[in-house]
Amino acid sequence: MRVLVIEDNNDIATNIGDYLEERGHVVDFAGDGVTGLHLAIVHDFDVIVLDLTLPGMDGLEVCRKLRHEADKSTPVLMLTARDTLEHKLTGFDSGADDYMTKPFALQELGVRIEVLARRSKGPKSRLLKVADLTYNLDALTVNRAGKDILLNPIGLKLLQVLMEASPSVVTRHQLEQYVWGEQLPDSDSLRVHIHGLRTLIDKPFDKPLIHTRHGIGYRMGDTDASLSA
Repeated sequence: MRVLVIEDNNDIATNIGDYLEERGHVVDFAGDGVTGLHLAIVHDFDVIVLDLTLPGMDGLEVCRKLRHEADKSTPVLMLTARDTLEHKLTGFDSGADDYMTKPFALQELGVRIEVLARRSKGPKSRLLKVADLTYNLDALTVNRAGKDILLNPIGLKLLQVLMEASPSVVTRHQLEQYVWGEQLPDSDSLRVHIHGLRTLIDKPFDKPLIHTRHGIGYRMGDTDASLSA
């Protein structure tokens, strides 16, 4: 996933960039509104993280020009220290898709970015594909290398999250919350279900797709397991 961060605070921009790059995303930066708008128009990004208060041109104007003059529909996540309802409504009215108030947790920012990227894909995202593995979200059918694979509901949920995030890492907490919500299971449940998923998705085939990042979570990708350990 390619993300454009338009933020004039170098510390905040660096923290966001480091966090996203560690998860396999490509990040471009702009420190002012004019440069940010230019990059957003001439390049294709999956998501734009846009600060509201910028030199040269503020975030509201950047978003308006992006939507109404450049006719770009790239999802925009707006960042601001202003937390009143009026400011939020103004941000959405300018064309923003989501809104986060500073200070914020980088983990939440990452999840929101991934959600915006998935939504922007529209109907095309109904068929997920990683290497020779496909998952039809409408028919709930899974196939790898021409072989149909039957998964239980939890296995299907885990597979969807991992495939949608691929090749990024999904944390254990994110997986548990997606599958079980606030009613989190005992500590071994996720490990047991991941093992069951690997038994069906990976073991019958020459190359594993599900990889463990020890102490963090799991990722799915067409790379050697040693590269993601």
